[in-house]
Amino acid sequence: MTISTPPYDALAREKRARLRAERLYEQVKRELRAANDRLTEHAFALSDQIIAQREALCLARDRAESLEGVNSRYSQDLSLANERLREAVETLEDGFAVFDKEQVLILANQAYLSVFRHFPEVQPGIRYKRIAEICAFEGLIRLEDISEEDWVSKMMERWTSPTISPMQLHFSNGMSVRLVERRVANGDLVSLSNNITETLRYQSELIDAQHKAEAAADAKSAFLANMSHEIRTPMNGVIGMAELLAETDLNDEQRSYTETITSSGQALVTIINDILDYSKMDAGKMELHPDIIDLEKMIHDVLSLLTPNARAKSIELIVDYDIFLPSRLIADPGRMRQILTNLVGNAVKFTDSGYVLVRALGVGSSAHGQMVNITVEDTGIGISRDHQDHIFTEFSQVEEGACRRFEGTGLGLAITRQIVSAMGGNIWVESDLGIGSCFGISVELPLSPDAGPVGPVPLPDTIRTVLLISDQLISREITARRLQASGAKVQTATQIGAALRNISNSRLDLAIIDQDLGTEPADVVVSELRLHSASLPIVMMCSSMAEARALLDRGDLRAVLPKPLLWRDLLAVMGGPGPAKTTPAAPRPPAGQTTKADVRLRVLYAEDNKTNQLVFTKMVKDLPLDLHLADNGRLAVEAFDSLRPDMIFMDVSMPEMDGREATRLIRATDAGRDVPIIALTAHAMQDEIDRILSAGMNAMLTKPLKKSELLSALQDHAPQGLFPQAG
Repeated sequence: MTISTPPYDALAREKRARLRAERLYEQVKRELRAANDRLTEHAFALSDQIIAQREALCLARDRAESLEGVNSRYSQDLSLANERLREAVETLEDGFAVFDKEQVLILANQAYLSVFRHFPEVQPGIRYKRIAEICAFEGLIRLEDISEEDWVSKMMERWTSPTISPMQLHFSNGMSVRLVERRVANGDLVSLSNNITETLRYQSELIDAQHKAEAAADAKSAFLANMSHEIRTPMNGVIGMAELLAETDLNDEQRSYTETITSSGQALVTIINDILDYSKMDAGKMELHPDIIDLEKMIHDVLSLLTPNARAKSIELIVDYDIFLPSRLIADPGRMRQILTNLVGNAVKFTDSGYVLVRALGVGSSAHGQMVNITVEDTGIGISRDHQDHIFTEFSQVEEGACRRFEGTGLGLAITRQIVSAMGGNIWVESDLGIGSCFGISVELPLSPDAGPVGPVPLPDTIRTVLLISDQLISREITARRLQASGAKVQTATQIGAALRNISNSRLDLAIIDQDLGTEPADVVVSELRLHSASLPIVMMCSSMAEARALLDRGDLRAVLPKPLLWRDLLAVMGGPGPAKTTPAAPRPPAGQTTKADVRLRVLYAEDNKTNQLVFTKMVKDLPLDLHLADNGRLAVEAFDSLRPDMIFMDVSMPEMDGREATRLIRATDAGRDVPIIALTAHAMQDEIDRILSAGMNAMLTKPLKKSELLSALQDHAPQGLFPQAG
C-alpha cells in the first residue's frame, strides 16, 4: 500500500535539494573563479615570459648583428695588419725568416730569399736542415777548416740548443752576416740575418788605422828619445865643464857667466824632460812603480833642491807635515817627487817675495791606505779665473803673449795632472790674481808595513822651555805648535830685544834662531844671547849653511839645521829619537900596518865621446882613484880581463859593442859577477832605463852628469874601504 507523503515534507525535501544545489553551484563557481584566476595569472606570466624572451631575442639579434660587424672589421684590420707586416718585413735590409716547431719555413722576406735566388726550392715549406745543406754543399758558405757534414750538424745542434748564440756567416760572394735566432713561446724560430759586410770592412779600416797610429806614436817616441840622447850628449859637456869651471878661481863677472851657462843648460834639460814625459803619457805608456817612500823626507829634499832659487828671491820655504800622518807610505818615488818638484818649482818661479808653504795632511783612512792631501801655497802673482779653467791643459801658460816674464813649456801642470790621475787622485787650484795661489792634490796611498806610530814625540826631560826667534809668522807658528805638542813650553820673539826679556824672566833650556831675521844679522843675535846666557844651547835654522859654519866652528851653536826644518833633525839635536847627525871615525890601524884604504880604487870608464871622457876625468881628478878609459864596449871587456877594476862606469850607446852587451859579457865571467857597474846614458825614457838595468847594471846615472851624483854613486857602490864615505 502506498503511503502518501505529506505536501510539507515534499516541499522541505525540495527546499533542501535546492539549497544543496545552490551551495554546490557556489562551490563550483568559486572553484571556477579560482581556476580562472590561476589561468589568468599563468597567462600573464606566459605573456611576460614571451615578452622577455622576445626582448632577449631582439637583443641577441642586435648583438649578433653588432658582432658580425666587429668581426668583419677585425677581419679587415687583421688582414691590413698582416699586409703591413709583410710590407715591413720586405722593407728590411736584413734577412728575416720564421720556422715553425717542425723546422718548416713559414715566412721569409726577399732579403733572406735573395741569397738563394739560384735555388727555387728555398721558399715557404722548405725545412731548416735542407737550407743548411744547400749553404754547405753548394758552396754558398766559406766553411774554413770544417767539413760540410760537420757544419750542417753544427747548425742542427744550434736548433736544439736551449739558448742559441749568434754566429757569423761568411758567404762566397763576399757578403758577411750575423745570424741571430730566437725561439718564441709556441716553438717557432725567428731568424734574423744582419748584413755586417760594411761593418767588418770599417772595423778592419779602424784596426789598420789604429796600428798606423800606434806605429806613428812609437816612431814619435823613438824620435824624441833619440833626439833627447843626441841633445843630452853635448849638454853633458856644456853643463859638466861649466860646473868644473865654477870650482876654479873666478872673478864675479866670470862666475856670473858660468852660473848662467849652468842654469841655462839645466833649463834646457828640464824642457827636454817635459817633452819626453808628455810624449810618453800622450802615447799611454806611463807606468807607475810603487815602492816605500818617506813622504816627509821627500818633501824636505825637494824644497832643499829649490832653496838656492828661493833664497835668491828672499822667499821663505816652509813645511807643515801632519804629526798624525805616517811618513812611510807606498807610491812611485820618481813620480811623487816629480809632482812635488813641478808644484813647488812653479810656486817659487811665480813668487817674487813672501813664502811657499807645503802642507801634508792626513784626511782619513780607508781599506786601501791613507788619504793624503798635499797643498802648495804661495804669495806669488796668482792666476786669473779665466786661466784657472785650463791651467792643467797642455801648453797652457799663466802669462800669455810675447811679454811673458816667465819661461817654460806649459807642460808641467798637464804632466802633473796625468800622474795624479794615474795614481787615482785629483788635483785642483785656488787662486786670486795678485795675491797668490794654492795648488793641491788628493791621493790614496797605502801604508808601509813599517809605518810606525804617529802623533807627538815626547821631548827629553832636559827640554822644557824653548825660546824661538823668527820673524816669519807661519814658520814660527808651525814650529811652536809642534814643540808644544811634544810637551815644551814655547816663548816666541821676532827680534833680539824681546828675546832678551824672555831670558831675564825665565829659565830657558834651548833657543832656536832663524838665520834670516829682518831686523838684525843672526850672528849679532847669537852674540847678544851669549852675553846674557853663556851656557844656553842654541840651534840655528839656516838657508845658507856656509854662512853659519863660522858660528858653529866657534862653539856658539849646538847645531845648524837647514831650512825648511825637518822635524826629526830637530828632535835628534835635542836628544830625542831621530837620525844620527855624525858618523864615528874609523879606528886607526896599528903602526906599520897597511889597510885596504891605502889602495886606490881602480875605475874603468867606457865612453866613446871624447868630450864626455874629458868631463868625467876632470870631475874625478881630485879623488883617490886610478881611472882607465875604454873607447867602446869591446875594449871595455878586454880592459876588464887585464885590469880587473874595482868599479866600472859604462856608457850605454857605443860603437862596435854597446854597454848592455859589454855588461852581459863581463857578468858572464867569474870575476865580473859582483863588480859594481854603473850605467851612464843620455836616454831618459823609462822603458829604456828598464832595459839598461835588466842587462845587469847596479845603477844608472843620466846625462848631463852632475858631480854630486857621481860622488854619490862612488860612495854607494864602491867596495867597502876603497873610497872615503861622506862624514
